[in-house]
Amino acid sequence: MLNDRELLRYSRQILLQHVDIDGQLRLKESRVLIVGLGGLGSPVALYLAAAGVGELHLADFDTVDLTNLQRQIVHDTDSVGLSKVDSAIRRLTAINPEIQLIAHRTALDEDSLAAAVAAVDLVLDCSDNFSTREAVNAACVAAGKPLVSGAAIRLEGQLSVFDPRRPESPCYHCLYGHGSEAELTCSEAGVVGPLVGLVGSLQALEAMKLLVGFGEPLVGRLLLIDALGSRFRELRVKRDPGCSVCGSKHA
Repeated sequence: MLNDRELLRYSRQILLQHVDIDGQLRLKESRVLIVGLGGLGSPVALYLAAAGVGELHLADFDTVDLTNLQRQIVHDTDSVGLSKVDSAIRRLTAINPEIQLIAHRTALDEDSLAAAVAAVDLVLDCSDNFSTREAVNAACVAAGKPLVSGAAIRLEGQLSVFDPRRPESPCYHCLYGHGSEAELTCSEAGVVGPLVGLVGSLQALEAMKLLVGFGEPLVGRLLLIDALGSRFRELRVKRDPGCSVCGSKHA
């Protein structure tokens, strides 16, 4: 049940008929893994913590650098040199002491990633490199867990939801195959801060929709964001029956 403090804290979203008490309880009972606590993971973690997701698993092996602070808003100047996980835990605890925070401070290998994905209900990929995205996608397909994937670089962003529980859903590999321009990192190509904030906020929204069960998630759809022209475009994405990651699973 929700205590009086929680009822007051979450009252504005409980007022929504799409959430209500039952939806808030589903959030409280949910476990979510956030892979990466940088530009995307910052708003994801902040909004899901504030929304009352009961258990957030935070995965990042990096430390906070001064160059991160232009966009990674879960961290602050006093966090420079600290583990990103520890920095995020400090901030998220201050925002919402009602939730549980589980730390993954070291790089996740195949076995530990599989265990981390198996322990949660939903995964958000907020990483900044293709190899991590591929590994997270494969782990989610194997475990049958929905994946909310976002990316942002320069002045362009992308967002999609891959849900192996749905036979028609593609996976990340169906869309990107063995590589894409997303292999560039922000340190190489640059990125504007509000763009990663926008993509991360949309990732948090998609996660809440999946956890509570309202709206139409971005399954089978790729949202493209052009920050320079303030334009949004949507592409339909089909599952590849011959995909080396999810094809045999749905055969």
